[in-house]
Amino acid sequence: MSDEKVDLVVIGSGPAGLAAACEARNLGLSVVVLDEQPAVGGQIYRSIENAPSDRVGILGADYAAGRALADGFRSSGADYRGGATVWNVTNQGVVDYVVENRSNTITGRHVILASGAMERPFPISGWTLPGVMGVGAAQILLKSAGALPQEPVVLAGCGPLLYLLAWQYLRAGVAISAIVDTTERAGYFHALPHIVGAILGATDLLKGFKLLTALRRSGVVFYRGARDLAVLGETEVEGLSFVHRGNSKSLAAKLVLLHQGVVPNAQLSLSTGAEHRWNAAQLCWEPVTDEWGRLGDSVLYVAGDSRGIVGALASADQGRLAALSAAAVQGVVGDLARRAHPVQQQLARHTRIRPFLDALYRPSVQNRIPLKDDVLVCRCEEVTAGQIRGYVKLGCLGPNQTKSFGRSGMGPCQGRLCGLTVTEIIARERGVMPGKVGHYRVRPPVKPILLGDLTG
Repeated sequence: MSDEKVDLVVIGSGPAGLAAACEARNLGLSVVVLDEQPAVGGQIYRSIENAPSDRVGILGADYAAGRALADGFRSSGADYRGGATVWNVTNQGVVDYVVENRSNTITGRHVILASGAMERPFPISGWTLPGVMGVGAAQILLKSAGALPQEPVVLAGCGPLLYLLAWQYLRAGVAISAIVDTTERAGYFHALPHIVGAILGATDLLKGFKLLTALRRSGVVFYRGARDLAVLGETEVEGLSFVHRGNSKSLAAKLVLLHQGVVPNAQLSLSTGAEHRWNAAQLCWEPVTDEWGRLGDSVLYVAGDSRGIVGALASADQGRLAALSAAAVQGVVGDLARRAHPVQQQLARHTRIRPFLDALYRPSVQNRIPLKDDVLVCRCEEVTAGQIRGYVKLGCLGPNQTKSFGRSGMGPCQGRLCGLTVTEIIARERGVMPGKVGHYRVRPPVKPILLGDLTG
């Protein structure tokens, strides 16, 4: 076990982490970047350094843009440690991690948490059957290994990533049976007040328009406004059923990809005991920070999608701002406002379209809160929606109590996947807002580790 000290520890090597490290190195800080993956890029730029050119072409220009950021990071002089599982972070900047079966400790004068996002759970009947995957997981397989479905696939849900993967699959020659689009008609009305911001972010709006146009021209079948989704099959996926314009439909498929947006991966910030609030627009928990991403008066910062969903470019901006602020606190930067101003302006441009997207692609209630009692919510401990409701009837007030009632949230993921669903089920049963119900208390080890790793 080692115990070393550096100016800045960055956890995560996605856009926010890479940009933060580059900025800090430009200011002369010593920087160590820890990441669970063996190579830099995070989920958005996964395998960007070694992806073959044909795969980069399929994934598109936004993915290819990550290469410049990765190259800048490699030449920055930052110390990158891949394959590192961070299992503990303290408010004093102590970070415990395991790499190559050995436990290590490093202390940063400041620490930036840039752990990114995760796909929102899509708990409907049959969602745990073999043959069901998240769209994000399917895209990771494409980015990291070039893996593509060999049979026609059904994509279901809503949000930019759903359409982006469909577009990438088309370019790769994958047959798409249909896109079952769950975007609600009300979403278009709720998005209207934010249309000015979307137009000001014309670049992103135009990208989305071109992407959807390409899908329509390709002949892909859309079922817009679909509801009452259920995955068919007993032991494996056989298809997807849903209601479209009042008519019941079913599609045969051996692979169904579900998606209804992403949410912050906030396990690390939650584990520090920092205050988090319910974001009613994005329907998730987010850490309470100052404008630089700092958690209270601690030495910890949060940047990128783990602070609130903003996308790749804005994540990089937040990473730079967090690094600038940390450097200012350490006395390296004396003109923080002047240095930060252009980055703050850029961040404003990169986030203009976000309220429009949040309103338009707000996941429907029935796709977040299972109506059927037999739908699994906690997959690790096999706890159903009906059991959670039963706990509430017995007096359960919040997610932490569900652990005592029935081990919900006590499996290997420690509530990372089921936490939002459990919170919303309890809130609905109690007739209160999710913010009143609270979230799972997250404690180290944040990720599963072996006892042997601690003594190795």
